[in-house]
Amino acid sequence: MASGMAVALAGGGAAAYRFSVNGGAGAAVTSGDSTGIPLQLRGNLPERYLALLAFDSEGPRGGLRSLVNRVHASAEPNASVGFALGAALFGPRASLPRQLRAMPHFAGDLLEPAMSHGDLLVHVVGNKAAAIRKTVERIRNTDSAHWTIRWHIDGSRPDNRVEDGRSLARNPFHFTEGFGNPDTERESLDRALIPSDQNEPQWAVGGSYQVVRIIRLATDLWDKDSVGEQERIVGRQRDGRWLDGTPVDEQPNFAADPTGRLTPLDSHVRLAAPDRRNPPPIVRRSYSYDKGNGDKGIIFSCFQRDLTQGFEAAQKRLEGESMAKYLLTTGGGYFFVPPHGDGWIDALTYSG
Repeated sequence: MASGMAVALAGGGAAAYRFSVNGGAGAAVTSGDSTGIPLQLRGNLPERYLALLAFDSEGPRGGLRSLVNRVHASAEPNASVGFALGAALFGPRASLPRQLRAMPHFAGDLLEPAMSHGDLLVHVVGNKAAAIRKTVERIRNTDSAHWTIRWHIDGSRPDNRVEDGRSLARNPFHFTEGFGNPDTERESLDRALIPSDQNEPQWAVGGSYQVVRIIRLATDLWDKDSVGEQERIVGRQRDGRWLDGTPVDEQPNFAADPTGRLTPLDSHVRLAAPDRRNPPPIVRRSYSYDKGNGDKGIIFSCFQRDLTQGFEAAQKRLEGESMAKYLLTTGGGYFFVPPHGDGWIDALTYSG
């Protein structure tokens, strides 16, 4: 199994973004003010459970506002819903976010069309699995003349917690991940949300580009390796400590290990973020999935202001990593998370 997997997380400078709760230009959002922040990026700790449902529009793309309203009405008390937009949702006269397009194939991908892309991505999160299941069931039972569900996947975050301001979880490879994320919500927003000076449509200011990658992990093959070998492939110890002895909350000096004696040159973290002082400008919020029959892995999800400088730059560096034979990306897509509110609906050519 071969594919790249961008595990290194956020970086970048401050963003000057201003938006209001209806998605238009407005007052600046400050740390602690979650009313104007997209659901997907609120707080430092993601909810424990997730469901993603990708919708396709059939024929005329009418009824978008009606569908959004019905999805909101489907949410159980302990579940929240958010939305992200695929490139195909926009009509020829719509003001398209300038980097939004269908996710391309990367080295080692085997994308299943039935689990890839989509016009509208519904994001359901909560800390109670039963609430997520009931919300998904109600969404699935929602009648719509123009919309069908293209794909659906459920995820969870084992050992979901915050340490030193960073959200951490354990992945199916038994490693704790999330140490590369920012340690404050303000820094996460600065790295993920589009500022007003980025030459994007006005309605998109305060939104974020989202990459979703459904990555199947060869856990049986992985578990045949010793823990020491696994740690050399990842470039960290299972609990997050660095292989060269650098404390987990500090940045290692890879330049002092030019031959990769301590941290192999083809290890995951070293390729993904070769300069730990300037990590990739993305914020990661990923979940584990288990479909049964040995199909388990990661719902990789990251947010950024710029796809080229964020996910795509890290993905390119990961080509040829030693972890590649354990990974297979089978689905996902590129999406745009609009600013909080429903102003984005008015910005589309097709609205209900």
